[in-house]
Parts: sequence; C-alpha cells; structure tokens
Amino acid sequence: MRVHICAVGRLRAGPEKALIDDYVTRFDRTGRALGLGPLSLHEVEDKKGGGMSAEAALLDRALPKGAVVCVMDERGSVMTSPQFADKIAGWRDAGRGDLAFVIGGADGIDPALRAQADFALSFGQMVWPHMLARAMLTEQLYRAASILAGSPYHRV
Repeated sequence: MRVHICAVGRLRAGPEKALIDDYVTRFDRTGRALGLGPLSLHEVEDKKGGGMSAEAALLDRALPKGAVVCVMDERGSVMTSPQFADKIAGWRDAGRGDLAFVIGGADGIDPALRAQADFALSFGQMVWPHMLARAMLTEQLYRAASILAGSPYHRV
C-alpha cells in the first residue's frame, strides 16, 4: 500500500526537512517487506489566497483516486502507536492500494474535505504547525512500520 502525505505549504531546507527525510527513508526501508510504501509527499500552495476552500481543491487534486483518506484534525481520533499500526495494517490487509494523510494550512482543513475523509486522526487537542505535524506523522508512520515488523524501536 502506497502512503502519501498531502499537505498545504512547501517544506524548505532546514532541520524539519532533514528530520522528515530521515523518517521517510526509515519508513520506506522498514515498510517495503510489509507491503507498505513508498511514502511520498505532495505539497500544495494556494498562491491566490483563496483560503481553506481553495486549499481543499488543491488537496483534493493531490489525493490519489480511490485512496483511503485520513485527515489530520484536532477533533479526530486519538490513538496509541500500536492502535495506529493496526489501523494501517487493516487498510493494507483489506487490499487498499493507497493511503493518503491530509495536513491542512494555517486555518485547518475545509469542512467539506474533512467530511469526505474516511478517517480523522488527532495528535491531541493542541494545534501543531504543519511542519511539525509532518515530522510527527512521518515518525509515527515509521513507528507503525516498526511495530508491524516486530522491531524493538517502539517500547511501551
């Protein structure tokens, strides 16, 4: 199952990019044997300033057709890392070819796009800057692959 992160905003060179690139590489290496990956990033930018609805249209175009769509939203489900790993494995085992995580811009994700999602995931009730959300998501994807592989990376 291919995994995608569709996000508003461009990732610039710096510590966040280095961290995200590291976790993407780790996920791809660990996930390959598990039928997960590759992990790709799709960045969109609303240069005309159309707000959430314009961002939603750009994000919708970036989503692979037929993908499981998981929006990152503070109102979503809060899960443990093993629960997250099981959720991903369930989608993979159901034969889903693509899994897309959506990270909105400064104002969040347009309600219409959020309503179309298959699942909403939260990293808690706090709101995170989109670059940190990407880093946290890529780490959790690697952690999920590690859990599914039986690696000692995740400790309880």
